[in-house]
Amino acid sequence: MKLLIRNATITDPNSSHQGEQLDLLIDQGVITRVGTGISVSDADDSWDLKGALLSPGWLDIGAQTGDPGLEHREDLEHAAEAAMAGGYTGVASFPNTQPCVHSKSEVHYILQRTRDFLVDFYPIGAVSQDCAGKEITEMLDMQAAGAVAFSDGKLPVAHAGLLMRALLYAKAFGGVILNHPHETSIIPGGQMHEGVVSTQLGMKGIPALAESLMVQRDIDILAYSESRLHLHNISTTRAVSLIRQAKKEGLQISCSVPALNLFFTEEDLKGFDSMLKVLPPLRTEEDRDALIAGLQDGTIDLITSNHVPLEVEAKQLEFSYAKFGAVGLGTAYAAARTALAGRLDATQLVEKFSIAPRKLLGLPVPVIAEGETANLTAFDPEMNWTLEKKDIRSRSKNSPFIGRELTGRALAVVRGDQSRILVDW
Repeated sequence: MKLLIRNATITDPNSSHQGEQLDLLIDQGVITRVGTGISVSDADDSWDLKGALLSPGWLDIGAQTGDPGLEHREDLEHAAEAAMAGGYTGVASFPNTQPCVHSKSEVHYILQRTRDFLVDFYPIGAVSQDCAGKEITEMLDMQAAGAVAFSDGKLPVAHAGLLMRALLYAKAFGGVILNHPHETSIIPGGQMHEGVVSTQLGMKGIPALAESLMVQRDIDILAYSESRLHLHNISTTRAVSLIRQAKKEGLQISCSVPALNLFFTEEDLKGFDSMLKVLPPLRTEEDRDALIAGLQDGTIDLITSNHVPLEVEAKQLEFSYAKFGAVGLGTAYAAARTALAGRLDATQLVEKFSIAPRKLLGLPVPVIAEGETANLTAFDPEMNWTLEKKDIRSRSKNSPFIGRELTGRALAVVRGDQSRILVDW
């Protein structure tokens, strides 16, 4: 099948066509022509983007699925639909399933189940057996089976010795370890950021120290091991400062921030909205500003969806009893675009959503050029829209954005010979 995409504004810093408004002809999944005036008669189907932007397809790191074992929250089909709705053509999923992705058999399961999807799934293998933080997994076997990185996912690697062994093990085969910096031992029962708002609401807080303690510990272990570490989803001013300094010292460290933490702060919790009960918790306006500054200067490498689907019974509770987590694949770009208006431009956001995630995982970075396999996201950074429940393609609907106006939306995705129009434009 031949697909013609007309009047696309190329937004790809690695392409010689960056910033140009052009037509693309895709034949059997390969970009065969890039130029102007390509005839509609040359194609079986055509889209006119009317000047909307076209970038390399986006990839999310750390989305949570429920397959295997927790399919009532999210099966892989719904995860793929949610990803497409948000403009993603790839998802590197966390291992917190039942069973945990801690051996090559679970890696094979995910790859086999998703092999015909438009969205590429890249399993992240567990660092520890059952993600329990005790015995190290056979990471080399999982990498050979197709795992792209290693992490205990939403659970931090609490044992310093385990993290050191994992970093040294991964170093031997060029792997990367992802850790969620969240020191749980000092915050039992914490519900939200510890500060003025938590005091006003009478809620037990999660201090910024819980993050910075583990960030500093992980940096010290990384310096000793001389390996590669990604600190997944930071949220505090102190974490940004520590990582900025570590990068200056030449350590192989990277980090990410959830889109939710760019959009909301602790002030938004005054209504006890359990949909905003997430980890890392929503912090202060000062922290939000520091996160944005970290994105601007390159300290923070990428933006994540922090997608955690949960059943209604887990969220429609009093705030203190509700579980942590929100779905985010369908709204991450829009949330970031809205929050970062005037701070990061479209090309910088493409870097954070498409290019940097693939570089981190050692995956090929798509380029918009003749002869390249098509892996594309079309989007309109100026489209204003309001999220409705019916727009959520995840099996779970625990989104804090329902009823909120957002700016910026994915329009369509293409990967190889598969394509999907997401909304009318």
